[in-house]
Amino acid sequence: MKQKKLSWLIASLFTMPLACTEAGAQSQQAAEPVQQVTVSGIRSSVRNALAVKEASNSMVEVIASEDIGKLPDTTIAESLARLPGLSSGLDRGNASQIVARGLGPRFIGATLNGRELASSEPARAVRFEQFPSESLSGATVYKTQSAELVEGGVATTIDLQTVQPLKYNGRQATLRADALYYPIATDVPGADKTAPRVGGVYIDQFNDRTLGVALAFSYQDQPSVQKNIKHWGFNEDHSGDLNGDGKVDKSPWGFEDGIKRGNDKRSSVLGKVEFKASPDAFITADAYYSQAKIREPGLSHWSGDVGNWDGWQKANYSNVDIRDGYVVGASVKDVGLTTNDTLWTQDMDTLALGLNGKFNAGAWKLEGDLSSSRSGRDSQWRDLRQVSKGTGTVSWAFTGNERQDYSFGQDTGNPAAFGPATLYVDTDGHLNDKLTALHLNASRDVEAGPLKRVKFGARATDREKSYGQTTWNLSPTGGATIADADYERVVVNGFAPYIALKDFLGTTSKVFGASAFDPAGRPQTQNDLLSGWKVTERSTSLYGQAELEGENYRGNVGLRVVRTRQTGEGMQSLNGAAPTAVSESSSYTEFLPSLNLVFNLDEKQERQVRFSLARAMSRAPLDEMRGSRNLNVDSNPAQPLTGSAGNPGLKPMMANQADLAYQWYFDKGSLLSAGLFYKKISRYIGITGDTTTINGRSAVITRSVNGEGGNVRGLELIYQQSFANGFGISSNYSYTSSDIKENFPAGHPFPIEGLMRHNGGATLWYERGGYEARLSANYHSAFVRNPTWSAGQLIENGDETFVSMNLAKQLTPQLQLRFGIENLTNQKVVYTSANNPYQQEVTEFGRRYNLGLTYKF
Repeated sequence: MKQKKLSWLIASLFTMPLACTEAGAQSQQAAEPVQQVTVSGIRSSVRNALAVKEASNSMVEVIASEDIGKLPDTTIAESLARLPGLSSGLDRGNASQIVARGLGPRFIGATLNGRELASSEPARAVRFEQFPSESLSGATVYKTQSAELVEGGVATTIDLQTVQPLKYNGRQATLRADALYYPIATDVPGADKTAPRVGGVYIDQFNDRTLGVALAFSYQDQPSVQKNIKHWGFNEDHSGDLNGDGKVDKSPWGFEDGIKRGNDKRSSVLGKVEFKASPDAFITADAYYSQAKIREPGLSHWSGDVGNWDGWQKANYSNVDIRDGYVVGASVKDVGLTTNDTLWTQDMDTLALGLNGKFNAGAWKLEGDLSSSRSGRDSQWRDLRQVSKGTGTVSWAFTGNERQDYSFGQDTGNPAAFGPATLYVDTDGHLNDKLTALHLNASRDVEAGPLKRVKFGARATDREKSYGQTTWNLSPTGGATIADADYERVVVNGFAPYIALKDFLGTTSKVFGASAFDPAGRPQTQNDLLSGWKVTERSTSLYGQAELEGENYRGNVGLRVVRTRQTGEGMQSLNGAAPTAVSESSSYTEFLPSLNLVFNLDEKQERQVRFSLARAMSRAPLDEMRGSRNLNVDSNPAQPLTGSAGNPGLKPMMANQADLAYQWYFDKGSLLSAGLFYKKISRYIGITGDTTTINGRSAVITRSVNGEGGNVRGLELIYQQSFANGFGISSNYSYTSSDIKENFPAGHPFPIEGLMRHNGGATLWYERGGYEARLSANYHSAFVRNPTWSAGQLIENGDETFVSMNLAKQLTPQLQLRFGIENLTNQKVVYTSANNPYQQEVTEFGRRYNLGLTYKF
């Protein structure tokens, strides 16, 4: 596709001349100190970020706030996705979980103020869109490991930092308000086209600047609107010969179309207190809470009965288009249809609490940190499902490259054409995650040759994550029916007409009962019981680290030792019998050495060579450590057990890794960098048939296991420059390769989840005379991801280019007017399943416009 050319365009940016005669004058201006955050504007943000990057002993990427409560984007996820080597998958059109250095969310560690976070995802991945710009002062992405860093990020560890009130001078406050506009909503009747977003931050100091407070809040009512067409896959084994050539022609199971027209309401609040009790004592307490409430009415059609099982539909097929053995187009007569009027509800919340104390005791600096976080998700899928009374001729052409043409041959917008409704609640699910941690550190300066500082620390964590669900379906009560007059016809351009209840909740409550959606008192199905689980994880770690400094080098060397015990609980069923409780525990100890060195090549330390060696770990997904088992038992004891299960014995994925980079900070806010990285990953986790022993009997179980792993190699290029005429450029390009394969699909497996061979972007910016402008383009090649909550549901996310534009004008010293467009080119999201180019799902989220004001007090 033509978008792939953008990777070479981005790469070509690094051949641009670096000399700029006007840049010299700009370099004479005094930059703000790295610790001082009361700066404004794009230029200061770029300088501060590069200053932190240059001073760090580790290889890092940095996002710095342009001003109080003013990160470059609405959420930190959008900013992270533009950093070198990083990108993101989308959720409801928003950047969400991060992909880094060819590795997916399972390899990304996430901390808030250095503290690990609970997650509303079944595994460990953190949804970064839950952190709005008002609450954060920046973020640091650690691409190399050090002993003092919390374990858990083979690809990167991303630390988000909240505002620090005592680093500001005097009382400050900012309020911002935006109006959002979604053009795609004009195509979807009943969808909201506009929505508000408001936020603010207040910072103050008291008691002769020994007490600082910060309060921040945000609220966004975002329309959740999309159009989607999905291919279900092919009958690979039991189809028939349609063209008479003696070969099986693999016919599709069916397909579906759908729209969503809901709302995604997000809110957050941050409170932070800093207290300088004495010159030798500094206390910080903070609390962060975020909440998301999603209500998504949806409409869809399901077309099935075209799978030609064992050739029984051959006489109904015509106009057959067969490519590579797959039936990618045809007409089939006498086919039924299902219509679905749905409502998806999802409530997520996260609470993070922390208490930190830093103390001086003679030559020693001591630190204690106590934290607790919890996260939860309550979700329910409600589906009013009806089957057509008659049949029609279904025609389709799903030939790949986003072509998805179809017709049903029926009037799908007429409620009289469909039979009685059944209400399905599939499923009512509840996920909870709790994490507490205690972290102790001690450090002191020493003078022993190159050894300048020593650090020691210990950390203990206790985590528990659980999930449970209930599923049911209902028929109308007491002979009640839904009248045709209760429906409306919904027409969406390019889609077959839908029928939808005018009052979904009111009508379903009247027809199916007031408690239709209440799980209380409802029995769990066999599948519900087997789907529930609980995992507990208790870990302790010790580390020692030495800071080194010589005439032309600096760095650190250290060792972190991690001891973890984990227990997976769930239910077990043998040959369909009633489930019984089952539990299994395991433990492991890992040694994580690390070395980071920075060599200065000139007196001003503008040219640096950085080198790092480390052993890193990423723990197994929590949901895959469940104890649940569904087993088939052969009466012949010589035959093995078969079935599916979780695996409480999973060990963390490990990596021996090396990094080498050259960096040239040739001017203020300017950088030219080239780097190489290598990771030798072992114990990679994938789903496969595992030969094991259960209760003393041989078993072949489909579950996640630790496999062999392999290599990940990459190249990263960065060119960044601030010019004296108000312009600037930030650009990056990454190339990554790996020989690691997933275990799916059989015969032609996917590459490792998260692998983007090409990834890069460029941002052009301008700032002068009260005007600000940004134009960003970010590209990634196709990569494998798991967009669902079920392990192993891998698909290929096609290559994408996202373009955004932001403009701002300072109307007064306090008031700024802003305008922006996200997804300027209306990039669609394309999933390809089973490594089959004809089995695609295409989703359109559309563009997003915002117009807003920021007022700084």
